[in-house]
Amino acid sequence: MAKDPYQYFRVEARELLDGLSQGVLLLEKNPTSQPSEGVARLLRLAHTLKGAARVVMQPKIAERAHSVEGILTTHRESALPLDKVQVSALLLLLDEISSHLAEIASPAPASLTNTARLPADEPLETLRVEIQEMDSLLHTLTEAGVQLGALRNGIGAANRLRDLTNLLLDLLAVRPADKREGAATTSGMAGITHARSLAEELRSSLDHFQRNLAVDLEHLDGAFVEMRDVAHRLRLIPAQTVFASLARSVRDAAHTLGKRVDFDASGGEVRLDANVLASLRDALMHVVRNAVTHGLETEAERNALAKPPTGQVRLEVLRRGSQVSFVCTDDGRGIDIEAVRKAAITRGLVTAAKAKALSSEQVIALLGSVGAAGLSTSSEVTELSGRGIGLDVVRATLSQLKGNMLIRSEPGRGVRVEVQVPVSIAAMQGLVVEAGGSRVSIPLDAVQQTLRIRDTQVARSAEGDSILHAGKAIPFLQLDLMLRRLGSGAPALGNRVNPGIWSTVLVQAEGRCVAIGVERMLGASNIVMRALPGVVEADAVIAGASLDADGTPQLVLDPAGLVACAERSGGETLNAAAQAHAQRAPILVIDDSLTTRMLEQSILEAAGYQVELAVSAEDGLVKAQKHPYSLFIVDVEMPGMDGFGFVAQTRADPVLRDIPAILVTSRDAADDRLRGQQVGASAYVIKGEFDQTQLLQTIRTLIG
Repeated sequence: MAKDPYQYFRVEARELLDGLSQGVLLLEKNPTSQPSEGVARLLRLAHTLKGAARVVMQPKIAERAHSVEGILTTHRESALPLDKVQVSALLLLLDEISSHLAEIASPAPASLTNTARLPADEPLETLRVEIQEMDSLLHTLTEAGVQLGALRNGIGAANRLRDLTNLLLDLLAVRPADKREGAATTSGMAGITHARSLAEELRSSLDHFQRNLAVDLEHLDGAFVEMRDVAHRLRLIPAQTVFASLARSVRDAAHTLGKRVDFDASGGEVRLDANVLASLRDALMHVVRNAVTHGLETEAERNALAKPPTGQVRLEVLRRGSQVSFVCTDDGRGIDIEAVRKAAITRGLVTAAKAKALSSEQVIALLGSVGAAGLSTSSEVTELSGRGIGLDVVRATLSQLKGNMLIRSEPGRGVRVEVQVPVSIAAMQGLVVEAGGSRVSIPLDAVQQTLRIRDTQVARSAEGDSILHAGKAIPFLQLDLMLRRLGSGAPALGNRVNPGIWSTVLVQAEGRCVAIGVERMLGASNIVMRALPGVVEADAVIAGASLDADGTPQLVLDPAGLVACAERSGGETLNAAAQAHAQRAPILVIDDSLTTRMLEQSILEAAGYQVELAVSAEDGLVKAQKHPYSLFIVDVEMPGMDGFGFVAQTRADPVLRDIPAILVTSRDAADDRLRGQQVGASAYVIKGEFDQTQLLQTIRTLIG
């Protein structure tokens, strides 16, 4: 039995609810189009939902599903179209079921070994996959990538063995002086000859091993990439998932306002990230609701204008490269330009003089601008409009998703609102660059061009650095200086392949362009971006982090943040260069958990420390004996040697005993704290009480 008894019921119930909602709205829209088949399908869905609810002991849902069956049965037996009262009653019951479904406790972390139960009429070629399960799979693949990186290091070990073999062969080489010693050395020469034969065999075996290992790694790497891509594709869901909610929003708004509206949606087969679609759903509901509320005329107005009495709202979903566009159009009155102009003046967005000079396109653009919060053309506040909140929600959502909105209007013909979002905010192509000793990624779809420029081509002024490109002055930002200011770069300077020449990336965001100077461009790569831990206060220039093939965290930069940073940099460049020479204290973090290692590394590097990682206490001891560190941060519970054992061994080592050690653990018992003191730990931090500020203060107290 799964730990969460409702895990798969939620998935199935939500699909059945979507099917019922779409079916009821379709019956209302086309009451004479194959009514018997449509009603029979809805009855099957309601019956399935009722049975599933009873299995998981959810009587409230089962009772309402039974009521849905009753209304549908009455409708089928009467052979009459569904009237508005019946439609409203059905939708109300579905809303109540949805509310009860939402009250069921949130799912616990899912196991990949659990399989979803499929309805009897669902094809075996389909499979329900919960987002948590996919996240777990992606996490497993990431860990596998880390192990693959470690295996790749075996090639380096093979190279070392081959070098040792060559050295052995040189030592065993027969020299002319040895030949003059005569028969007395015959026996020794035979031994050397035999040893040389063995060494040659060893070299041949190592060569064979190295070639096979390289081939195997290449195959494994290809299979791993394919598996990762498949996992990401599985995580994408069809856009039609939100069509039922949008159709319901249109229907309810039209019913409230007494308008006749048809809603049509296409492109539902386009797939995108579940998180993107979930975030976008509410925004799209405001877009289609605005089309009904502000765009479409009443039936009487449309008759007077010789328009069809029923207004049209259409949604088309289009895939364009790494972007998905949701295009909403209506055949209503269009945007009242003068009303928007007056509202913008009232809200203080523009002065009266400036507003008068704006073209129609510029006035419409105000609706999509960031500063247009609360902008509304409604003369009164109603349940559906008047506060300007709808577009505020759209703008906020698109800001979060790194998307944008385009609005066009034709008087008397309608409005076209295009919402563009990335297919995924997690999986993307990135350009990997190196700056200040760090490797970072820039989303590839924001890279306009790459070029090489000389230092002499950079114009420096109090307003900031810039270069001239295609006849325009473009802000120039040295990425290494910016990373050092954020505490994310190494202190070394002068790492460019050709001193005096910059590898430069032209990054475009929000219609603006900035030139980013880097030391090296390492090529494009598929990256999986993860949000930084909530305890880390990241600069706006950082979008998230990913892991490279060796498991090393790698920052992902935000294009819009880069543009803003370059525009406000001013005279900060010289100050950053002066601070770049500051030496950072090295800290060794030892933890078998990838997540904890990344979290601690992010916190420490953001605070200006140099961080190295170890995956076990044994690994940590090896590194501690090879490199000098100022501090150890050690997990207690690890396979093999635990944290107590690590601290005890370092206290017994004459070289390591003076290096302070902080134990980080979930064990809060008094005996464990006492043991930590006895083995010589300098501090004891409980994971459940983790406080970033307190940890950094403790580190400063120990090492400054």
